[in-house]
Amino acid sequence: MNLDPKVRQKLLKESKTPFLGVRRLIWGALLGSALLGLIIMLSRTLGGENVPLSDFGIQLLALFLFSGLIYFDRSRSN
Repeated sequence: MNLDPKVRQKLLKESKTPFLGVRRLIWGALLGSALLGLIIMLSRTLGGENVPLSDFGIQLLALFLFSGLIYFDRSRSN
């Protein structure tokens, strides 16, 4: 079977990192959610409401986790 070299390269790249675009979209949405949650908690704290420290820890952990997933899931060929 003779494939166009461009199509062949694209298929090889997709087979090495399947669903890369979908994964990055999910990681980005979850990162945005963690960032938004952290901003809301900070604004509630600045407004005088008592927000548990464990909630801040969860949001910071999520922020670092999804940032790390985006970093380690990047394309290394560029």
